[in-house]
Amino acid sequence: MTIPIVHKAHLHADRVAFLSSGTTSSYHQLLHASKSLAASLLDRETDLEEQRVALLVSPGVPFAAAQWGVWLAGGIALPLSLSATESEWRYMLTDAQVSILIVSREWREKIRTMSDLTGIRVLVLEDELTAPKTSPCLPTIDLSRRALILYTSGTTSKPKGVVTTHQTITSQIESLVQAWRWSESDRIPLFLPLHHIHGLINVMSCALWSGARIEPFARLEIDTLLRRVAAKSYTLFMAVPTIYVKLIDAIQALKPEQRDAVVEGFHSMRLMVSGSAALPETVFAAWFQLTGQTLLERYGMTEIGMAISNPYDQPRLPGTVGKPLPGVDIRLVSESNLLVEHERVPGEIQVRGPTVFKEYWNRPEATSASFDNEWFRTGDIAEVKDGYYRILGRQSVDIIKSGGYKLSALEIESALLDHPQIAECAVVGVVDPLWGEAVAAAIVLKNPSGFSCEALRDWCRNHVSVYKIPKHILVVDQLPRNAMGKVTKPLVKTLFLK
Repeated sequence: MTIPIVHKAHLHADRVAFLSSGTTSSYHQLLHASKSLAASLLDRETDLEEQRVALLVSPGVPFAAAQWGVWLAGGIALPLSLSATESEWRYMLTDAQVSILIVSREWREKIRTMSDLTGIRVLVLEDELTAPKTSPCLPTIDLSRRALILYTSGTTSKPKGVVTTHQTITSQIESLVQAWRWSESDRIPLFLPLHHIHGLINVMSCALWSGARIEPFARLEIDTLLRRVAAKSYTLFMAVPTIYVKLIDAIQALKPEQRDAVVEGFHSMRLMVSGSAALPETVFAAWFQLTGQTLLERYGMTEIGMAISNPYDQPRLPGTVGKPLPGVDIRLVSESNLLVEHERVPGEIQVRGPTVFKEYWNRPEATSASFDNEWFRTGDIAEVKDGYYRILGRQSVDIIKSGGYKLSALEIESALLDHPQIAECAVVGVVDPLWGEAVAAAIVLKNPSGFSCEALRDWCRNHVSVYKIPKHILVVDQLPRNAMGKVTKPLVKTLFLK
């Protein structure tokens, strides 16, 4: 059976798939590169048979070719964060039992010692694409096969690998293409990370399914992006709330003639989407006042893809995430495990349908605990008003949503406890106007001599990803605990409000 997104690419063979620094790459070129890489991966084998293949690859044609090459060869793709630390990469490679690592040439030196230690076969993407090879005999891929592992922090101290099949990915794409009216005439920038479902599925995969054009950015470059917007280069735009805040500030700082062109560029787009974190109503209103665009807020997570969305051609209500997407069943369940049947009554969001993931990698108990029969338990609390869902928060205080990322407070605490001066710590999320929530750490020191918050942040830069570094650090004599001796996170939060 042909992988659906690859089959779709054949229908758009002569169209431009990627535009990067003025250079275009067609769907035909993408397909050729994917098949060439699949041949390298197979290396005289007939089928990778779901071997895990990690990707440390730059966005654009390199990443898409690597992912599709893995799929065509019968493997499971595992995208790695380009901003992660070596210890984070090592954990994922080990946990997923990765056998092959594909790297862009620019990343080869950074992982050389790590790959030697783990004994993983390393392929440098550029070398493999230029090496001569015969046309490969590719395996037949059933859509029930595992296709992708994305790591999410969840509610445990270590990230869990979320496994989706080819059928799951296809269902996620089809739901969004239908709901958001994707077409081959669409053009979209891609600056969101590709180890995250927002950039990988919502932007890149939906665009490639539709025959649209993607303009990838290695990192978010506000000035370059605004120039392209002023040139009316895009029809769609997707970002996290933090980026919209930064864009508002950048637009307001422009000279009047520049500002007018940028505003008109945003105003002319057919759709602008916000997600991965709650969109403050103040940002919703400020963006509309500035550009005339009503942002479409939606709700999803790594395990379920996108589940709820404000409508394309009906009112988009600030502070809500809209209604269930096509092919997705939603229910709310109360704390007493009863079905919520009335509006304005809170309950946990539970999701059912073909867009829901298959399992957590090698964690059958965690997988089982996350489901109530066929319903996935998201841990997010919501209520419904006039048919629109409003997210109220998480059941667990150990999840921090910052700048579109879902961070595990327990994972950050575990890293901080490796610091030689820290005896105890508690990490929480506190309200932040830019990031939605900022990481805050209350710490108890073994020895306060020579300690400084800035020195701790410098230490963190070598132990956790940059977005996990505590923005707020508070040194306390003791952490608040309940009668059972457990640290009470709500009381920890109040320490930062005093």
